[in-house]
Amino acid sequence: MATEQTVTATLKEEFTPDGSLETAETTIARTTVEPDTIDLPSDPIVVLLATLCLLAVLSVAYFAAPIVLPIILAFVLKLLFQPGMRVLEGLRVPRSLAALALILLVFGAIVAIGAAVSGPATEWAAKLPDGIPRLQERLRFLSQPIDTLRTFAHQLDGFMAGGATTGGEGASGSAITAMLFTGTTHFASGFFETILILFFLLVSGNTFLKRMVEILPSFKDKRQVVELSQQVEENISMYLVTITVMNGAVGLATGIPMWLTGLGDPVLWGTVAFLLNFVPIMGPLFGVGIFLLAGLLVIDPLWMALLPAALYLGIHVIEGEIVTPILLARRFTLNPVLVIISLIFWFWMWGVPGAILAVPMLAITKIVCDGIRPLAAIGHFLSGDE
Repeated sequence: MATEQTVTATLKEEFTPDGSLETAETTIARTTVEPDTIDLPSDPIVVLLATLCLLAVLSVAYFAAPIVLPIILAFVLKLLFQPGMRVLEGLRVPRSLAALALILLVFGAIVAIGAAVSGPATEWAAKLPDGIPRLQERLRFLSQPIDTLRTFAHQLDGFMAGGATTGGEGASGSAITAMLFTGTTHFASGFFETILILFFLLVSGNTFLKRMVEILPSFKDKRQVVELSQQVEENISMYLVTITVMNGAVGLATGIPMWLTGLGDPVLWGTVAFLLNFVPIMGPLFGVGIFLLAGLLVIDPLWMALLPAALYLGIHVIEGEIVTPILLARRFTLNPVLVIISLIFWFWMWGVPGAILAVPMLAITKIVCDGIRPLAAIGHFLSGDE
């Protein structure tokens, strides 16, 4: 008990009344360190060891994805839920009840939305087989390029297979069924693991931070850890909350125009736009294709069928290029090229969850590197134009 009181007192001494860390030493460091004075690592052995360590971590993240991904996702969701936890703690709600209430509220809303869109989604899936001839008729001008591409793909498959024979149609159907069952099982187990880890992270609060402060030897290191923890929590929480709110606005702004243009089912299309917007670049591009196909299926004439996709693209451009950058520009100045590379890399590593986590993980990496002097060069490299 005495140790915890000492750690708590040490942490409180580090914070000013407004909740931020500020000392004369850190103020001087911020005003004197210029970008052109950033130290670069000079010991080749250290660089080599760091590279090998990074490759080892990425290898573990790839091969142990069923274990690592739920943990990373739970940590990110904890940052998203942290503002709500503070509000409930201010109302004197116990941490365990507050964590349980937030999880039930958020994931209950997700289940409710899923139930609401399942019916319209099933109806659209039933329309697709009958609508294929209509799509073929409207896209007849693309038939020759598609046939050429299909022929090339078949030839490539034959070359890669080396003349190997494939099973019958029944075997193919069994393989697809097994793949879907396995994917559903993995998703359910990963979802349960994420919820379980998230609950205990929310209940634990600052336990990990306190233990880290206890372990570190010097007062300077203790202060640096507390400051980095504050910056990561504040910036990533603000990013996640802002993105979630903006995606909700995009869903609302998409659902109503889709209903007015004749697609109907505004809840379904708003939910689709909301979810796809969590995956930068790839999500909106996929969304344009979905709205284009939906318009071609049910709307006449042809120029009106293109309107849903055009409206969705316009909404995304306004949100992605104007509104969201204005809201986040002061907090996030990431290199856009590195954002795209990170998106592609983590999508390859972990699929759609990796693409969703790509930007938050890149932002956390930049914040940590900016706060640790030997890694400042990496943080500066990750920065975009101010």
